[in-house]
Amino acid sequence: MSVQSMTTTKTADVDATLAQTYALAAAGADIVRITCNDVAAAQGLAEIVPRAPVPIIADIHFQYRLALASIEAGVAGLRLNPGNIRKEKHIKAVAHAAGDAGIPIRVGVNAGSLDKDLLAKYGAPVPAALVASALQEIRYLEEAGFADIKISVKHSDVPSMVESYRLLAQKVEYPLHLGVTEAGPPPGGLIKSVAGIATLLLEGIGDTIRFSLTADPVEEAVAGRKLLEYLGLRERKSLDLIACPSCGRAEVDVIAVASEAEAALEAEGLPIQVAVMGCVVNGPGEAREAEIGIAAGRGKGHLFIKGQVVRVVKEAEMVDALVDEARRLVEEGVEARLAAADVSAADLAQEEALELRSLQGDANRATARRAAVAEVAGE
Repeated sequence: MSVQSMTTTKTADVDATLAQTYALAAAGADIVRITCNDVAAAQGLAEIVPRAPVPIIADIHFQYRLALASIEAGVAGLRLNPGNIRKEKHIKAVAHAAGDAGIPIRVGVNAGSLDKDLLAKYGAPVPAALVASALQEIRYLEEAGFADIKISVKHSDVPSMVESYRLLAQKVEYPLHLGVTEAGPPPGGLIKSVAGIATLLLEGIGDTIRFSLTADPVEEAVAGRKLLEYLGLRERKSLDLIACPSCGRAEVDVIAVASEAEAALEAEGLPIQVAVMGCVVNGPGEAREAEIGIAAGRGKGHLFIKGQVVRVVKEAEMVDALVDEARRLVEEGVEARLAAADVSAADLAQEEALELRSLQGDANRATARRAAVAEVAGE
C-alpha cells in the first residue's frame, strides 16, 4: 500500500521542487506527483527525476505532447485526466510511448473535470458518470495494447467518492488509487479524506492513497502514512499516542500532559503505542494493551508497561520518565523492561489507587448501578 502526495512548487524551479520532494519522502510519501504543464516544467523534470528519492509521476492536463515530453524526461509514470485529453489518437499515442518506456499510466477521473459529453449524458458528476469515463479511457489504452494501468475516480463528496470506487471495483481488476479530491484544509479535509479512504480500504478496495489537502503537502504524506499504520496496513514507524478524554477523577491537566508527551515522543521518533491516562484508578487497566503509558495520581505518575506498573515518579517528572522508559523499551524490548521493574511499584500503585478512590468516592456509581442492574435482571 503506497502513500502519494504532490508538490506545490513550480516544476521549472528544480531546486525548490526537489527540496519539497525530499521533504515528502521523509514524511512518508512513497510516490510524488509533479505537474508538467509547460515545456519549462518538462525540462525541469529531466533534472528532477534522476535526483529524486522516490518515483516521480508526471501530472498531465490538456496537452498530450507534454506526456510524451515527460516520458522523455524519465518519469516513473503518468497521470492522464480523461476529462481534458479527449482525442482517442492522442491517448493512444501516449499509450504507445508509455509502453515502449515500460511505465504505467493512471487514468485520473475527477468529478470537477468530467468529460462534457458524459456530463451532458448523466446530468451531473454522479458515480456512474465517473466510472463510465474511466472505462472509456481504459478501452482506448487497451486498444493500443497497453494494460499497465491504475485508476482513480475522485469526488469531493465523500458518499459519491465511496460509491464511485465500489462501482469501479466491480468492473475492473486494475489497481485503484484512492482520494477525496479537493478535500479542503484541515481539520475538515482530514476528516473527509479519512472517511472516504478508510471506508474503502477496510472493504479491501484500494492500492495507493492520497490526502488532497489545502495545506503543506507534507501534511498529506504524514496523514496518509499514519492512516495506513492505524489500519494495520503498514508497519508502524511513528508514534501512536492514545489518551483518555479526562473526567472529574483526573488529578492533572490531561490535555496538557498528553500534548507535552506527544511533542517529546515525536521528537524521539519512537514507533510505539503510548498511553497518557488521567487517573491511577482505572488508567493502567484500561490502557493495558499500550506498550507503555503513564497514569496520574495525586502528585505522582504511575509508569506502566502492558498494564503493569514498573515505576512511580513525581508528577513533575512524568513526561521525562515516560520518554526515558520509552527509549529503553524500544532498545531492550518489553520483557527486559518488565524484568527491570521496581518490585515495590505495583504495590505502591495499588495503595495509592485505593486511597484515591476512597477520597473521591465511587465517581461512576458502579456499586449502586450494578445492584440496580441485578435487581432488574432478576425480575
